[in-house]
Amino acid sequence: MQGSTDLGKLVLRVVLGVLILFHGVSKLIHGPGYIVSVVTAAGLPSFLAYGVYVGEVVAPLLLLLGYWTRVGALIIVINMLVAIGLVHLGQFATLNDTGGWALELQGMFLGTALVIMLLGAGRYSLGGSHGRWN
Repeated sequence: MQGSTDLGKLVLRVVLGVLILFHGVSKLIHGPGYIVSVVTAAGLPSFLAYGVYVGEVVAPLLLLLGYWTRVGALIIVINMLVAIGLVHLGQFATLNDTGGWALELQGMFLGTALVIMLLGAGRYSLGGSHGRWN
């Protein structure tokens, strides 16, 4: 039973890590211009926009490796809360064209990161199943 639980944790980590990393790679290729404009429009210092690289490149890599997994998941939680607050707040109480929540992708990323933060990495990870941050 423990093996399937650890395998489930691995699948959850890999799925979230890969999907968030796609966003990070896009920002590495195209730059953070859009994020900088959103952050500065909100009256925040522009250097905060570069935190997106931590949330969308470093944190997913931590999940994929299973090293400091809970920290990586927490960073993704924070990243998603900031994204929802700065970019998607106007869509919070709306539905999309097919009847789903307009923020279902962001909500799924946020919820999955919360679950990983609570469950940890499991034994199929560089950090192993033990340890405060894993």
